[in-house]
Amino acid sequence: MTEEEKIIYNCSDSCLNILDTGRSDPVYTILDLSRENAVLSDYDITDAGQCQAYIDLVLHRNNADLAHGGYMEQRDLYKKSEHFRPGAPPERDIHLGVDLWMKAGTAVKAPLEGTIHSFNDNAGFGNYGPAIILEHFVGGQKFYTLYGHLSRVSLRSVKAGNKISAGTIFTELGNSSENGGYAPHLHFQIILDLQGYRGDYPGVCAKQEKHFFKRNCPDPNLLLKI
Repeated sequence: MTEEEKIIYNCSDSCLNILDTGRSDPVYTILDLSRENAVLSDYDITDAGQCQAYIDLVLHRNNADLAHGGYMEQRDLYKKSEHFRPGAPPERDIHLGVDLWMKAGTAVKAPLEGTIHSFNDNAGFGNYGPAIILEHFVGGQKFYTLYGHLSRVSLRSVKAGNKISAGTIFTELGNSSENGGYAPHLHFQIILDLQGYRGDYPGVCAKQEKHFFKRNCPDPNLLLKI
């Protein structure tokens, strides 16, 4: 581990349930949306409805409350969106965060004490839709957590500079009409250097950029410990 990763890892002792499932000990199951998952050939996962059907199947088979996964996963999920093909190669298809899949309206809780750094409604098919970035200081290290695919109404009460306590509900998941066209879920990402971004940061990278982004966006499960 890098020194930054050690600090993030030591922020939590056990699983942090940042989605309010209504249960104190929710059951998680892994959702594999990688291009290596042959089962996905039966679904058009770029379609929110078909993607949700596959998620529901995985949840049912595993008797789980929510599905998670996706860090550094190479996906075909983004192929229909020009957002990931801005006119020229390289195509961006490597996912930089962890996705937590649950129904729209599910409340989101802060994993750590932090401050609202910035927020934005990143409109457009394939984009984040509403997103919030929190800034954290732990052990002399500054880093950020990004929350994407939120509801528009949840941005109304957000103000940059507001302090958020650990465990506080501060936003909620959006539906496919407002979250960039996806089945409802939270995109959760850790970022060391925002590189000047506000209310936005790349959540998917090209293969050629993987080394930089893997260092700048450590595995969120270091913190969440799912």
